[in-house]
Amino acid sequence: MDFNGQVIEEFRANGGRVGGMFEHGRLLLLTTTGARTGLRRTTPLGYLPDGDGRVLVIASAGGAPRHPAWFRNLVANPRVTVESGDFTYEADAVVLEGAERDAAFARAAEADPGWAEYEAKSGRTLPVVALVATVAGPPGGPASPSAMLVAVHDAFRRELRLIRREVAGTGAAGVGAQLRINCLTLCEGLGNHHMGEDQQLFPLVARRHPELAPVLARLGGEHEAIKGLLAELRRALDGGDPGTLLAEVERLTAALEAHLDREEEQLVPLLDTAGL
Repeated sequence: MDFNGQVIEEFRANGGRVGGMFEHGRLLLLTTTGARTGLRRTTPLGYLPDGDGRVLVIASAGGAPRHPAWFRNLVANPRVTVESGDFTYEADAVVLEGAERDAAFARAAEADPGWAEYEAKSGRTLPVVALVATVAGPPGGPASPSAMLVAVHDAFRRELRLIRREVAGTGAAGVGAQLRINCLTLCEGLGNHHMGEDQQLFPLVARRHPELAPVLARLGGEHEAIKGLLAELRRALDGGDPGTLLAEVERLTAALEAHLDREEEQLVPLLDTAGL
C-alpha cells in the first residue's frame, strides 16, 4: 500500500486520528472525480478552518512544479466528498482568486511557514480552495442520535486540543490571523450547537422525561456559562496577548469538557429510545 493509502486506512479506522507527521495537525480526506477517467480518488490533505461550514485546502503537492491531480479533478468536477473523521459530507470546491486567495494564503503561511517554502520551491502560485458544505446543519455521520451527539462532542474536543496546542506555541509577536479564525470558528460552532440543543433537543427530552427537568435546567445553565466564556475568549483574541488567550482557552476547555461529559452521561442512554 502506498503512503496515502496507509494514511487513509489509519484515518478511517481511528475516527480521523493518525500518527506520524500528521499526528498534531488538521487532516481531512478529499474525494474527487477524475477529470479524464471519471473515477473517484481520495487524498489526505491538511486543512485550515475558514468559518462554519467552510474549510480551506492548498494545492501544494509538496512543492512540486505541477498542480496535484486532486486539484485538476475538482476544477473539472467541483462537487467533492469530505471526510473529517467524525463526519462525511458533500461540498462544493471553490478556487479562491485575487485578494481573497492572497489573504487566505498569507494566513496559512503565517501559521505554518512551510506553505511559503512549498510555494517558493514549486515556482508557481499555489491554489487555495474553499470546500463549502452543500447542506446547512449537521453533516452526515453516525446513524443513531446518541452516536451523533458523541461525534459532535468529539469534534469539539479535538478542535479544542488543536487550538490549545496552537495558542501554547504562539510567540511574543501576538495572535496570528489564522489562529483568530480557528478560535472564532470554534466559538460559532459551539454557539450554534448549544442553541440547537436549547431549542430542539432539550424540549423534546423534557416532553418525554419530565423527571429530567432539573438535569436539563442545569445543562442549559452550563450553556449560558460557556457562552460567557466564549465572549471572554473573543475579548482575549482582540487583545492579542498569547498568555491571556491561553488562560481563556484553558478555562473554556475545563468547563466545556466537564459539560460534554455530563451531557453524555445524562442523555446518551435516552436518545436512542422511541421518539428521540
